[in-house]
Amino acid sequence: MPENTLRVVARMIARPEAAGEVRAVLSGLVAPTRAEAGCLGYELLQNTSDPTDFTFVEEWEDDAALDAHLATEHISAALSRLPGLLAREPDIRRYRVVK
Repeated sequence: MPENTLRVVARMIARPEAAGEVRAVLSGLVAPTRAEAGCLGYELLQNTSDPTDFTFVEEWEDDAALDAHLATEHISAALSRLPGLLAREPDIRRYRVVK
């Protein structure tokens, strides 16, 4: 694994009445994101005990690949649909593996 590999954990909590719509919006990001240059892994998880709780677990070649991802049309479109559907602001954290 290259030294600059980046991991991201992005958690989003949907309003209870909007969980299905949030799931649809977030699910629509998986295929186009996995096709992006620099994407090493991209999974969407839904909490088994709380269906409003969604988490992306991502792996990127480097910060530049993640920054390019955040500038894509599919991310912009999804972000424009999420206000009002989420219970709070997304919690997005960047990590590096400790060696």
